[in-house]
Amino acid sequence: MKTITNATDQQLVELFGSGNMAALEVLINRHRKKVYSYIFMQVRNQALAEDLFQETFIKVISSIKTDRYQDHGKFLSWVIRIAHNLIIDYYRKSKQLNTVSNDDFEGQLFNSRKFSDVTTEEIIIRDQIHNDVRSLIDYLPEDQKQVVLLRHYAGMSFKEIAEVTNVSINTALGRMRYALINLRKLINEKNIILTI
Repeated sequence: MKTITNATDQQLVELFGSGNMAALEVLINRHRKKVYSYIFMQVRNQALAEDLFQETFIKVISSIKTDRYQDHGKFLSWVIRIAHNLIIDYYRKSKQLNTVSNDDFEGQLFNSRKFSDVTTEEIIIRDQIHNDVRSLIDYLPEDQKQVVLLRHYAGMSFKEIAEVTNVSINTALGRMRYALINLRKLINEKNIILTI
């Protein structure tokens, strides 16, 4: 028999549904990075992203425990949809659709080992480029913005994006193409330089 870490998402869901807590841990660890990245790039606030991540998996646990999980074979897409709906609910409640905070991100960026060989100036420039690109993404139509965030910040495949957004792969690819065209236009219009 395969070890629990080699089990499919569906097998892990079934194991957790029957009381195996280790299966839940494997599921969370397997998808933590993609789910958290998606949430963080939407809210751009570390504390809020962590809260929404936890709330997402509380809903996941509750749904599995009450046999409401129906997306067999599409676990990650289902979790991203839950996270997306929680983000929308949060913004509806707070009525702060344009809230942006980079305080937590900058602190982590400057303390990261992977940047230890670059100069402070390069870090500041790179951070500014990332912020510029992220700000430009906010100007995109919602459907294009969502595809860019899912692809480049959550690391999802176009197949996964199609499942999460309930469109065909061709539609997801088309949205990405138009998003890139629109981003190039915005870069030119706003005279932004995206090189170090």
